[in-house]
Amino acid sequence: MSQILIRPIITEKMTAQTESEGRYGFVVDKKSNKVQIKRAVEEQYSVTVTGVRTMIVPGKDRTRYTRNGILRGRTSSYKKAIVTLKEGEAIDLYGSI
Repeated sequence: MSQILIRPIITEKMTAQTESEGRYGFVVDKKSNKVQIKRAVEEQYSVTVTGVRTMIVPGKDRTRYTRNGILRGRTSSYKKAIVTLKEGEAIDLYGSI
């Protein structure tokens, strides 16, 4: 199967959830399920996962006004997973920056 974890989600809202509740967000493969996501996070980051919530984020219509006319397009949809870790554990997402 393809790569399950594509990239972490680093936004203000996700950082606030990480600090207060120990939750981390990841963009994941659309075909992966909660068990596969849990296993992938535990293997890659050596932590204990207590819960996984998933959602499919729909794509949005986008319009750009250019010199040559109006360009219309659509962003891709993706699957997002919110992972809750065991109390006291953490993932260092900023270590590689």
